[in-house]
Amino acid sequence: MNKLKVAIIGCGAITYHRYAPEYASHPQVEIVAFVDVVPGRAEEFTSRYGGRAYFDYLRMLEEIKPDLVTVCTPNVFHAEMTIAAANAGAHVLVEKPMAASVEEAEAMIAAARSNGVQLMVGQSQRLMPPHLKAKELLSSGRLGRVLTFRCSAGHKGPESWSVDGRESWFFRKQEAIMGAAGDLGIHKADLIRWLLEDEVAEVSAYISNLDKTGSDVDDNLVCSLRMNSGALGTLVASWTYYQGEDNTSIFWCEHGTLKIGTEPDFPVIIQLRDGTIEKYGVPGIATNDNMHSSGVVDVFVDGILKGNPSFIPGEEGLRSLKVILAAFESAESGKAVAVI
Repeated sequence: MNKLKVAIIGCGAITYHRYAPEYASHPQVEIVAFVDVVPGRAEEFTSRYGGRAYFDYLRMLEEIKPDLVTVCTPNVFHAEMTIAAANAGAHVLVEKPMAASVEEAEAMIAAARSNGVQLMVGQSQRLMPPHLKAKELLSSGRLGRVLTFRCSAGHKGPESWSVDGRESWFFRKQEAIMGAAGDLGIHKADLIRWLLEDEVAEVSAYISNLDKTGSDVDDNLVCSLRMNSGALGTLVASWTYYQGEDNTSIFWCEHGTLKIGTEPDFPVIIQLRDGTIEKYGVPGIATNDNMHSSGVVDVFVDGILKGNPSFIPGEEGLRSLKVILAAFESAESGKAVAVI
């Protein structure tokens, strides 16, 4: 069988750490192109992984005609590039947040549907081993209903890992659209929805830039969520956790508590009301400090090869985006906002 031809648009840190090596290691994929507007950046990747280097993604789509496209550019370009790739007949894996608005996300979904291609959003937290184990435990019913929860995601900020450091597009609203809320908060919003198999009904939020001087995007998000089931919880996303990364979640349930990421050697722990404690030594969560295979490329490629529906389709990316957009609306209005 011929290998699937993949083109990667955007040659920043996420391509260096995740997409290039994960595609290169997949036996049924060939990287045929890298695209970046920064001179020399795409060439750095082609010298290592092969393929052709491009400045113009539209020219690349016309000349290469890839089977797969991964979009990992500044957020403002996600929609236009995804739609163009879908119209060119390529399946698309787009980084989160999938778009800058509901309207853009809906247009992306429509383009994929009308062209008969898959659209997957890189909400990678669903694929982390501790979260897969947590999903299994919650779905088993042993813990009963989730009553309350607390979820946190934070690190030092993009300057600590972006290829452009403090000059990164992450700090410019015109390109990033949103800061920590879109970088980290959307991961937790998606994780909560997926783990609980429930939708967010209402959001009340505070969003601020507390310490990233010279930037016009948020560096901290704190919000309260009410789920359709009635469960209540908090979601925190921060670029000012200067002492180290945090990616923890705790769910208090009818029959016990589920903890994720609170102990390094045991990423998943349950404590039942009868005093029983169970610790699971599954592999950890991929982080900027501890980067390993995310599984995103594997499920994207394997789903296409097997004809399975996308593991994280555009519709799911849109639902999680709506939570973050509601948080911005709440922070601006000072009122709780329904997620529609």
